[in-house]
Amino acid sequence: MQFSMDSQQQRTAPPQQRPQPPHGGGGGDSTALFSVFFGFLIISAIILVPSSSNLKSSLAVLHQVPEGHVGVYWRGGALLNIITSPGFHLKLPLITHFEPMQVTLQTDLVRDIPCGTKGGVMINFEKVEVVNRLKKDYVYDTLLNYGVHYDNTWIYDKIHHEINQFCSAHSLQQVYIDMFDQIDEKMKDALQDDCTRYAPGIEIISVRVTKPTIPERIRRNFEQMEEERTKVLIAMERQRVSEKEAETLKKIAVSEAEKYAHVSMIQMEQKLTEKDSARKQDEISNAMYLAREKSLADANFYKTMKEAEANKLKLTPQFLELKFIEAIANNSKIFFGNKIPNMVLDQRLLGNFLQDAVKSENLEA
Repeated sequence: MQFSMDSQQQRTAPPQQRPQPPHGGGGGDSTALFSVFFGFLIISAIILVPSSSNLKSSLAVLHQVPEGHVGVYWRGGALLNIITSPGFHLKLPLITHFEPMQVTLQTDLVRDIPCGTKGGVMINFEKVEVVNRLKKDYVYDTLLNYGVHYDNTWIYDKIHHEINQFCSAHSLQQVYIDMFDQIDEKMKDALQDDCTRYAPGIEIISVRVTKPTIPERIRRNFEQMEEERTKVLIAMERQRVSEKEAETLKKIAVSEAEKYAHVSMIQMEQKLTEKDSARKQDEISNAMYLAREKSLADANFYKTMKEAEANKLKLTPQFLELKFIEAIANNSKIFFGNKIPNMVLDQRLLGNFLQDAVKSENLEA
């Protein structure tokens, strides 16, 4: 169990020598003095303590500091430089006043903040939540400078001021729509800057601002504008979807065309390969046929030349006479008459003619 400074001072004070009451009738005087002192305490408590809760706190010697709080003390209205941690502590009744101060996260709710925009339109912020914390090391300095209700100065009044400053510098369109998402951060920064400068014990964690209330006529206009904007966005989204679909169909068509072109190219290359193979086969066949025909022609030429040479060797008067006689002998018909000498030549004349022909050929050679 921890004890406050007052109880410690009382326990550490050196004991004083009580005067011995005189023998005899001193007991009645002490009892009367004690009764008067006790009555004085009761009267002082009734006069100085306005409520029953404060009376209980003032008269209590033992008090409790809850978790998440620290205990601070006043003696005769003066703040003591004593900070106690959670737990049970002792203090002087009626003389020392005690207050628990929260040092964990707490949310201060500021309601109904009217403000005027740059264009002169009056709007109202129904609720602003400020999450803050009082630093334990700065409890004494903060309470010494700004009292127990320090949040009235640096949170409630300050948030009213900052909201009005922000509204007066911006139009309704900016406050209600364009810059509404920035108000939280701007309020937090503004509060923290002043607290850091003047009350460093106050830490602003976050600020949550609700949507302000605006005149009904203007709100309907904003709703109509939002509906039109939504329609435009829907139309743009539909157009984007149509463009994506058209682009997809185009890509599919291009892919199909490329596929068919690639297949056609492969088929054409295949046909060209087949034609080239057929051409090469024809060339080989033609070459073989040409070689064969050339060989046959050469053979016939050689045969004819040889036959001509052989016939030339056979072309003698004796051979011709033999052939003439064979031809006459083979004739099965014999004609008689005056004209027979004209049809049948004398073999001597024929031989002389052949001899002259052979001589002329030899001369020409």
